[in-house]
Amino acid sequence: MAATDRYPSDIAFTSTVKAVQERKGSRATYGRIEEGRPWSTRLTPDLARFISEQTSVFLATANSAGQPYVQHRGGPPGFLQVLDETTIAFVDYAGNRQYITQGNLLENPKAHLFLIDYSQRRRVKIWGEAHVVEDDDELAAALMPGSCKARAEQVLIFTVSAWDVNCPQHIPRRYDAAEVDTAIEARDQRIRELEEELASYRRGGHGC
Repeated sequence: MAATDRYPSDIAFTSTVKAVQERKGSRATYGRIEEGRPWSTRLTPDLARFISEQTSVFLATANSAGQPYVQHRGGPPGFLQVLDETTIAFVDYAGNRQYITQGNLLENPKAHLFLIDYSQRRRVKIWGEAHVVEDDDELAAALMPGSCKARAEQVLIFTVSAWDVNCPQHIPRRYDAAEVDTAIEARDQRIRELEEELASYRRGGHGC
């Protein structure tokens, strides 16, 4: 949070944003939120757990000219790691070698993480700053998920400034293939159990 900010949400609610809110009738509501339930600047245990369960994240940056860029990063659960109340880190896997995000961060460290869990219909917005750590194999190995087969190239460290949770309205409910496979296997297993129970019942002379 900048020294001139009064509330953590001022990182997003600039004077211009507040003027738009005032014109459109929502400033009073957000003013009450600022006073009574301000955004947090620390990651709670519940949010840390949510982050560690995610398999996908969107990382937004902008260069010195203000040109924005959004990049997707994914991996197995645990690829996003909360190191402490204000620090999130993940291994940056070798990819298409465009390095737009890394270049942007060298010009402008401000960054944003957007996480959305479709099955839980939950989304979290996190403002902060980020930097890339190169040539630290020990750190990359410590952060690398054990089940991941990708090649680690570097590490991204994200320092949290503030975060907020959106309401679930308009989030479509979707499930990962692994979640669907698990549910189908549980259903099929239950069907097998019921079929065995029915066969046993009939063998005992209780059939139709």
